[in-house]
Amino acid sequence: MTISRRGFLIALPLFVAGCSSTGLNSQTNYAALPDEKFPLKQVPIDKIKPELRRQEVAYETTHAAGTVIVDTPARRAYYVLGGGRAMRYGVGVGREGLAFAGNAYIGRKSEWPSWTPTENMQRREERYRKLAGGMPGGPNNPLGARAMYLYRGGGDTHFRIHGTNQPQSIGLAMSSGCIRMMNHDVIDLYSRVEVGARVVVIQA
Repeated sequence: MTISRRGFLIALPLFVAGCSSTGLNSQTNYAALPDEKFPLKQVPIDKIKPELRRQEVAYETTHAAGTVIVDTPARRAYYVLGGGRAMRYGVGVGREGLAFAGNAYIGRKSEWPSWTPTENMQRREERYRKLAGGMPGGPNNPLGARAMYLYRGGGDTHFRIHGTNQPQSIGLAMSSGCIRMMNHDVIDLYSRVEVGARVVVIQA
């Protein structure tokens, strides 16, 4: 079978897209977001380890589409798409994150959320006591661009999946905090997940 030059040029973009695991150039996922309340700059793709970049992957699970699965030991989170596929994200974890396991649900969501240190944090360090009234949302806020609040039985667990102003912490276990994601990634997950969605947190 032969193919004309014109036919080849038409088919080429489809062929290239088919070679990508996401159908998108990885850098596109981390492009500048100038329309955000607090605009985000592009994150150079070479600053993100390949295994921590957002991408659609094969993922077999019995959990329904729309479920968020946090694999704490692997430092990964998955949004189940169904059909054996999921969107995978790199995450960072902290002391609070290591203390939470099992099932929960998204009780509420917030864009550029405010943050109040927990009572334990305030007891540990004076700098947190100064923030007892809360810290407004913004680029310096440790919750980053988005937060999803996990509930059980109608009550707030004080466990969050949130963005971060410390992207270098992704893939690591830091001294404090819940489950943190790069701001670009948490914005993507936030746009997909619904209030009431199931969350499953796996510990070692």
